[in-house]
Amino acid sequence: MGKIVVFGAGGRAGRRVVAEAASRGHAVTAVVRDPGAWTAPADERVAVVAGDVTDAASVAAVATGHDAAVTAAARLDVPAVDFYTAATRALTTGLGAAGVPRLVLVGIGSALEVAPGSRMLDDPGFPADHRAFALGHVAQLDVLADASLDWVVLAPPPVFLDDSAARTGCYRTGGRAVLSPPSASFSYADLAVALVDEAEAPRHHRALVAVGT
Repeated sequence: MGKIVVFGAGGRAGRRVVAEAASRGHAVTAVVRDPGAWTAPADERVAVVAGDVTDAASVAAVATGHDAAVTAAARLDVPAVDFYTAATRALTTGLGAAGVPRLVLVGIGSALEVAPGSRMLDDPGFPADHRAFALGHVAQLDVLADASLDWVVLAPPPVFLDDSAARTGCYRTGGRAVLSPPSASFSYADLAVALVDEAEAPRHHRALVAVGT
């Protein structure tokens, strides 16, 4: 089994990724801002550490010795473009310094295309506050384009993800467009399955990829 470092491990997606990776026998480093707030059951395969995903030195320090990284980190108290560009720069720089070759990122469904060249967030009726958050995810793609490590952004469908639905282990992937037929629902548990799959056995490289049911 390998070693996976998870940034944003305290969030809904991050907690699921940590649990999924540990259940497969991986050694997992769960990176959070405040380890004292970690409430998941103790697991000898999981080490909870403090780290700053926007600081390259911090990323390198916690990631050294790992085989892959997953990030589900988010901040709602700062502009999304500022956070995601800073975090992505720090991740690509820090992981490169640590020798971690693979980065799997959680994307956002509204950044996917609904028609060739037209993203969901480009619709004039799309809510402005949601557009600003989605554009943060889009901005990180520009940073990733210049990165030397292998990466993939998995974008779940533009629906509210279910935090209580049971894991099925089933999902499908596509390209930069919303999956057809569109997913009516998707769970954090199955998103975590897809994220860990890409961390341990990469199938997509340097791309934005839709994921859903």
